[in-house]
Amino acid sequence: MQRYPMTPEGKVALENELNQLKSVERPRITQAIAEARAHGDLKENAEYHAAREQQGFCEGRIQEIEGRLGAAQVVDIHQLPQDGRVIFGVTVTIANLDTDEQSTYKIVGDDEADFKINKISINSPIARGLIGKSEGDEAKIATPQGEVEYEIVKVEYI
Repeated sequence: MQRYPMTPEGKVALENELNQLKSVERPRITQAIAEARAHGDLKENAEYHAAREQQGFCEGRIQEIEGRLGAAQVVDIHQLPQDGRVIFGVTVTIANLDTDEQSTYKIVGDDEADFKINKISINSPIARGLIGKSEGDEAKIATPQGEVEYEIVKVEYI
């Protein structure tokens, strides 16, 4: 079975989404289906078909989340040795050697990744290029614009 690395915060977020889907969305959709059925002829009832489609999406997402949580490997960064290396869960600051522009990213699981808030997936090219390196090391990372060299400025276990 494939394991999915996840931070404790990511696990809590998925559990909250699952709870929301099961306790709020599922009953709401069931009620909408019941109301649409009461209107009569189901063949031409758009409300009924829309509610059934929502039910399919909801049930699919519930199954997906349950599968992810069942295969989750929760990694608590605070319980790992803090030796300055880039590993899953760390927050890393890197500097582009060409432009001196600095960026800070937290390396997280696929379900938690959100580039807008600087959380990148462990499977992203940037994270793969940084894993195993230490502060002061340089990493060449393939980007759509070509290969870019970065220096690891800081590794934080937060």
